[in-house]
Amino acid sequence: MGDVLKIRVAAVPQDGRANDALEVLLAEALGVRRATVRVTAGHGSTRKLVAIDGLDRAEIDRRLAQA
Repeated sequence: MGDVLKIRVAAVPQDGRANDALEVLLAEALGVRRATVRVTAGHGSTRKLVAIDGLDRAEIDRRLAQA
């Protein structure tokens, strides 16, 4: 498994609100549309897998370092 980021959101883990908040937070931090960020696994877990369309890992790392 790849590197892990620890991110906390204030939204409650109910009805997908925490997943939505995570997607919004990452989209804002990366400067991309929310539609390009999605939780792909771990919807009901504290550990999630997130896909970000249009950016490679190096670009994601660079943008997060600037955020």
